[in-house]
Amino acid sequence: MGQENQFKPGWEVPNDGEYVEIGEHPDSGNLHNPRKIRLHKGDTFPETTNTNRKWTRNRNK
Repeated sequence: MGQENQFKPGWEVPNDGEYVEIGEHPDSGNLHNPRKIRLHKGDTFPETTNTNRKWTRNRNK
């Protein structure tokens, strides 16, 4: 069973790391300067700047 890679506000953070806000479709590339945050396992994802957005782990560090 695979692990989720998109997270909604209020969900528990699965792993330490930097997370970035993504648009409605992750391949859209329409977000300029997306919001980035550093979270720790067990934290809760904060609200996004738009209700149609989600969080994903930033693997481009």
